[in-house]
This record gives sequence, structure tokens and C-alpha cells, in this order.
Amino acid sequence: MKKKLILFIATALTLSACDDLFEPAIENHQNPEQMYEDQEYMRGILHTVYSQVPDCYDNSEYATDDAVTNQPTNQFLQMATGAWTNTSYNPLSQWTNAYNAIQYIHLYLLHAPNVTWSTNEEQNALFARRLEGEAYGLRGMFYYYLMRAHAGFGTSGELLGVPLFLTYQVSDADFNQPRASFQACVEQINSDLQRAEELLPLEYEDVSAIPAQFQDIATDVSNYNNVMGSKARGLFNGLVARAFRARMLILAASPLYQDAANNTTWEDAANAAAEVIDYKGGISGLASDGIEYYSPTITNAIGDGVNPAEILWRTNKDGGSNTQETQNFPPSLYGTGYMNPSQNLVDAFPMANGYPVDDARSGYDANNPYANRDPRLDKYIIYNGSSISEKSVTINITDGNTDGINVTENRSTRTGYYMKKRMRWDVNLDPAASTNQPHYTPRIRYTEMYLDYAEAANEAWGPKGTGSHGYSAYDVIKAIRQRAGVGGTDDPYLEACAGSQEQMRELIRNERRLELCFEGSRFWDVRRWKLDLNEPVYGLQQNGNTYQRFLVEERSYQDYMYFSPIPNSEILKYSNLEQNRGWE
Repeated sequence: MKKKLILFIATALTLSACDDLFEPAIENHQNPEQMYEDQEYMRGILHTVYSQVPDCYDNSEYATDDAVTNQPTNQFLQMATGAWTNTSYNPLSQWTNAYNAIQYIHLYLLHAPNVTWSTNEEQNALFARRLEGEAYGLRGMFYYYLMRAHAGFGTSGELLGVPLFLTYQVSDADFNQPRASFQACVEQINSDLQRAEELLPLEYEDVSAIPAQFQDIATDVSNYNNVMGSKARGLFNGLVARAFRARMLILAASPLYQDAANNTTWEDAANAAAEVIDYKGGISGLASDGIEYYSPTITNAIGDGVNPAEILWRTNKDGGSNTQETQNFPPSLYGTGYMNPSQNLVDAFPMANGYPVDDARSGYDANNPYANRDPRLDKYIIYNGSSISEKSVTINITDGNTDGINVTENRSTRTGYYMKKRMRWDVNLDPAASTNQPHYTPRIRYTEMYLDYAEAANEAWGPKGTGSHGYSAYDVIKAIRQRAGVGGTDDPYLEACAGSQEQMRELIRNERRLELCFEGSRFWDVRRWKLDLNEPVYGLQQNGNTYQRFLVEERSYQDYMYFSPIPNSEILKYSNLEQNRGWE
């Protein structure tokens, strides 16, 4: 069985041409009769799909105003500095990956109705329902990723989505299909996610009574728990479907996609996010320890597929690794310091009293720039003088020191900062005594859902409007800032912003930037908000008691690069496939 799954995974990850993509090699298939008798083989098809879910730790920050990298050949660096074309340096393309996954989903859906999953009649029906729900949910999710990466205004001026393939495509199928409209794609994604939510429980937990939606196919609670209970934790569930609906609608409602042909409203997006928040318990459901969801305390406690309070969906916890640390620890700790946070991002962290550093009321001291700052700054970024308590060391980034700016090529920071978030500081990289520690990667954090709601609710109803819900954008941001230790008891800056939709918008966007930094969000957020793509990236150098801001890297994006291209190889093959405007 392992050999079969390896063949599936290897094929899925290496296919690139559409003809190959839509017809996996025959030697990797069993014939239908064999498939129907081999339940694990059929489950393996969906396991392959799960292996292709994009990673939020994609380091796309290198191509934004939040960071640069010290690796000169990195594709994100090349993308951001002028090398991005419709044929090269597009590391965020989902065209091949997502359509590969969707084709495997369709292979599964084609044959699954003929599979006997269990000799137990109730379990057989439950397995069929769960796996079908996973398949539809995963399809909606992958079409979301395709939309985020490739939707845009075509050369005709029409707001377009991507081609919608909804059945298994054989090798002689007609692949010369036009892109569906943006609206049609949004509707299809919502339909798939709704279907998944109807078929799946919101979470996979053992129960004492069968939920009403499954009572038509099961009466024995042990059968339900065997299929829909805790054994299935980590798989796509109804709550994940709700979260991806919120993601799709917040994307569609954003300024970048405003068009008469797009019917999505901010109210739609707010209501979708609220469905997740309501399940979590409203404002009080915001996890108190969510800021450091990656901490050893939280990670080590994970077991039996249970999620930490901050996490809606995640990868499995590994058995121990040090890849993140090898890539991002400072050189003095035997790392290679890939992620260099920008002064731009550091400046976005307010003072502990809640005021931005450029506000006269903040108390910011340019000669003591890290004093009395938002506590998240110390948790997420290493600056000169940062303490690593787990190692009883203080990081020195001044000239002439190991961790100084540009001291060692491909290892030293270029900005004066290193990334602290995502790291396990109990990992030891000393070659004489190196160690590993368990890690996991979030796929969806609840905090993102709260931020989605705040953004959409502010746009739909203003800072303190609640729609049909019991909380406002103001309420969400107040809770997030209080959790962070920002603003004190009264948070006067938040109160001032609450009187203006525009000011609240800027505050919400800034809180999102801070909370989700280094999680693959910024690249897409600056685009959907239509912010300046060419904000230069700055660093900060300390010389004695003075600090000098300096230019690190210019950005070189064109106006049409708010949208990503359709791969040029596909445009050349298919005459009905329209390129995004500017990429032709």
C-alpha cells in the first residue's frame, strides 16, 4: 500500500503539462474493480490532495515591505526586484499544483460511489459521506487558492476567475476552455464549501449522541465515533469550510476586485467570518495565548490531533526538526538568518500605550527605539539587544559582531533584524550537540477570522456597527490589542479611531500586519487593498548611541502586478485562455 501512495504523490508533484496533469500515467492506476476493493488506495487519492495544500510559511514576505532575504538567488527576491515575468519567478503560482489536486479530487469522486468502505452498513454510509464532504471542501479550497493567485482583469477588461473543471478530465478532453467569470468562480467555491459543510461535522469529536444531520444514516453512536469522531481530527471539516468561505469573500469584497460584475459585499464577508467567531464563542473566544501559538509550551502539549485554542486547522506535529531554526537563527546561534524583517515592519508596532511611533503622544524615543513598545515586537523580531532567555544570550547586531549587518554573505541580516516568530529557541544548532524539537504549521488561525470580521464589519457597518451580530469591528480590535498588552485600560488611540471608518480601517490593517506577520499574508493583503507595491525596504543601523535608517532594497513592481499572470505556457497552448491585463 505504501508503494501505491508514493507513486500517487510522486506523480502529483511532478506533473506540469496539462495533458499529463489531467491524465496521470496508467501505471499509477489500478483498474476500477481493484480500486473498488482497495479502500486504502482510494483514501490515498485524497491523502495526495492533502499533501498539496499550500504552506502559510511560504516566506513571501521577502517580496513585500515587511522583509528581505539574504539569499540573492531566492525567487521572491528576484520577483520583487524586477525579474517577475509571465514565464519566470512566480513562486506563488498555483496553476499546476491546484489543478493537479483538483484532478485527483475528480478521480476520487468518479469512483468513490462504487467503493465499499466497510462491511458495517452504518460505517460504510458514514465513510462515504465524510470522504465526499472532504473532497468537495478540498475542491472549493483549491479553487480559492487559484483565484487568489490568478484571478484578475483580463486583456478584454472583464474581471475573470479561472477555468472551472468540475469533472474528471481524460487525456482527449477539450482543455481549451475560457476562464470563468470572477462571480461564477466565487459562486462555485461557495457551493463546494456549502456542500462540504452539509456533509461534515463542524469538528471531528467523539460524541454521546449522534448529531441530527447524521441520524438518517446512523443509530449506533460507536459507528459514528469510529468515522466522524476524534480519529478523523486534522481532516477537512465543516469549520474549515466556513473559514475558507470567509477567506474567499474577504478577498472578493476587497478594493482590488471591485467591479459591477462582482456581487460580493462586505456584509457577505462579515457574516461569513461571524459564523466562525460565533462557533468559537464570540469575542470571549479569542485565545489568550494566541500570540505565541508556536511556543514550546503549546506545541509540546499537542496530542491526539487536538488543536490549540488559537488554531482552527493545522498540519500534523512532526517528530522533531530544526529546519526553521537552521534557516532563521542568527549566525551566532549557527543559523543562516534568511528572514530579515524590515524597519518598515518594526515601525508598524505601536508603543505600549497604543499610539503609533510617529504620533506625538506616543512617547517614542528615536535614541531608544525599542523601549516601551508593543510587547509583540519583542516576541516576533530580534533587534539589537534582544534577549533569548532559553539560551541566556543577548543578540548583538552592532558593527564588527557575528550577527552584525552584512558581516557574512548569505548568513547575516541585511536590515539589522532577525525573525523571532515561528522559532523554537530550545533547538540547539551547535554542530557539537545539535538537537531537534517538534513543530507544526498553522493553516488557519482563529485570529485571522477575527481580523477578517473586523475588516469587513468596519466597511459594512462602520467601527461600532454590528449588523446582526453582537460585536463590532471596534470590539474585535479592542480584544486583540488588550491580549497583546497594547493601549492600557482605556486605549485612547483606539477610542479616537472608533469615530472614523477611515482611521479604523488603517488600524485594522495595521493590526492584521502585526498579528499575521511572517505567515504569508502580507503579499496578498497589500494587493487586495491596492497599497503601494513599491514601498522601499529600510533597515536600521546602530552606531554607539545613534541609529541610522538606511535603504536596503528597492521594489520594482509594475502597476499590472497587483494581479499575477496565467502561466505563459498555458496561454500559448490554449487560444481561449485569456491572460491578465499587462502580462500579455
